[in-house]
Amino acid sequence: MNRQSPDWTLWRSFAAVVTNGSLSAAARQLNLSQPTLGRHIETLENNLNTPLFTRTLKGLEPNAAAMRMFEQVQKAQNALTEASLLAEGTTTKLEGTVRITASTITSHYILPNLLKTVREKYPAIELELVPSDSAENLLMRESDIAVRMFRPTQLELIARKLGESPITCCAHTSYLEQHGTPKEISDLFEHDLVGFDRSDLLTAGAKNLGFNLARKDFALRTDSQTAIWELLRAGLGIGFAQQELVSAAPGMVPLLPQLVIPPLHIWLTTHKELFTSRKIRVIYDLLADLLSNYFADK
Repeated sequence: MNRQSPDWTLWRSFAAVVTNGSLSAAARQLNLSQPTLGRHIETLENNLNTPLFTRTLKGLEPNAAAMRMFEQVQKAQNALTEASLLAEGTTTKLEGTVRITASTITSHYILPNLLKTVREKYPAIELELVPSDSAENLLMRESDIAVRMFRPTQLELIARKLGESPITCCAHTSYLEQHGTPKEISDLFEHDLVGFDRSDLLTAGAKNLGFNLARKDFALRTDSQTAIWELLRAGLGIGFAQQELVSAAPGMVPLLPQLVIPPLHIWLTTHKELFTSRKIRVIYDLLADLLSNYFADK
């Protein structure tokens, strides 16, 4: 083995490939080209004089040696992240960048008007908005503040519940005029339903409510929540959406009031170390007030 000082660029790429299972997915995460990432892995294997991955049709599968190394790399990454958080927490200036992640629906239809207020109050703070329906990792600094639809469980995070967002069955008047309005839950199966493709969010939710809903029951399928909403607004079928969006959209009609769906719980989270950073604290507090008022008014 070549016992030179570790090149953290190579190890960062290594960790991303192990986590994602392929060069392409890891490259997207790190915002690198796939050839560059491939060279990083090749260089690391040459430096260590040992293979780390098995090439398969599905991607790169880490071998036993790679997994042992990955555990140590994760510890090192966590230590570096913690050091960064401690440094960030000493910042008192109201300038710099704050990175916010939220669901695609929240990012596209709720946050824009609220972030306008944030920018007007704190013009020296740059904002980065990450629309994502996956849980961005606050512990690894993938974002500074997250708007989540579930309560985080990590002890390292600070979380504040902001309210609830009711979910309703709905459709556009143009669809209902052509196909009729369902009166009973069972009537839904006679209509064009809009739902998820690979995600089981709706099918599992329906099962919890006591009725069976399968992927094949959706006439239109997509795993994009914003695409589902736009398909509903275009009159392509019946689906489920946040009540505040339905109420604000011309032509959208709530359906089946007897179908009681558990609401989404809205949480604002950040890392406890970041909460001592003044720029992040002021953005967090202002966002908490704005979002609380938004959901209270709806």
